[in-house]
Amino acid sequence: MVSARAFSSLFLSFFFVFLSSKAEPLDHHFKPNCAPNPPVGLVPVFSYDVDPLQFALNLEHTECEFFLYGALGYGLDAIAPELAMGGPPPIGAMKAKLDHLTQRIIEEFGYQEVGHLRAIKSTVGGFPRPLIDLSVHNFARIMDDAFGYHLNPPFNPYINSLNYLLASYIIPYMGLVGYVGTNPNIDGFVSKRLLAGLLAVEAGQDAIIRALLYEQAQELVPPYNITVAEFTIRISNLRNELASCGIKDEGLIVPIELGAEQRTTSNIISANNDSLGYRRTPAEILRVLYGTGNEHQPGGFLPKGGNGKIAREFLQGA
Repeated sequence: MVSARAFSSLFLSFFFVFLSSKAEPLDHHFKPNCAPNPPVGLVPVFSYDVDPLQFALNLEHTECEFFLYGALGYGLDAIAPELAMGGPPPIGAMKAKLDHLTQRIIEEFGYQEVGHLRAIKSTVGGFPRPLIDLSVHNFARIMDDAFGYHLNPPFNPYINSLNYLLASYIIPYMGLVGYVGTNPNIDGFVSKRLLAGLLAVEAGQDAIIRALLYEQAQELVPPYNITVAEFTIRISNLRNELASCGIKDEGLIVPIELGAEQRTTSNIISANNDSLGYRRTPAEILRVLYGTGNEHQPGGFLPKGGNGKIAREFLQGA
């Protein structure tokens, strides 16, 4: 009598022989077309595409320095100094104490941000890296603002992997919602291709950070006796408060009315009622990056304000 395992082996052997007998031979003369479809429009980059895409460099520079320093202990000046365009080095950035998995992920993110800077500047031009504050003091202040009291000891993003991921939760999401907000305001086919590519990777980075944190959502962040989920909720609430334009940001756990199809309280990916990404304007983003709730008043990550026409016009209008 044939055993089940032997029967399975015989069946699989017959199956693969059958497939191979039916398969058509590979046509080595076939030339597949890999070119993209021709664009609907004829203009690669409209003049009004330039400023919104350049504005994103403020966030891309911030992410680039935070990720590179966190993973490697050095930043853009050691990887691609020409992209800094003479801008000042970041304040307080340092190598984080990361486990191997987190270090590898963050290192990759850092290299991706270098690519983003190159892609934007080679397509629409750019400006020098702004002054960026990535110090422990700045992150501690942000967390204190999120909770409404001073955490003791002050929050340090570089002390371990969990703290670093919580700090990372703060930044890439702003790039994501910024690109969603920019999309309707640009028209060139090269501009749109650039934005779509940037948005895809920013969304991926944010999803990975949120998924890594979600695995630990109910764990306490030492030594604060506060869960990971509560940290994300407080950070998201702070960003909504600073931006002053309603709920466009949600933590890892939400009331069921804010969950996907109002059927779940898990919120690995932050999205609106139709599970579409939220969008923010440059003014909203600056209010959050500055930590002042005012696009005319710099501070926070950009103590001297953002660079580029859009950010400088807000400062001049103060």
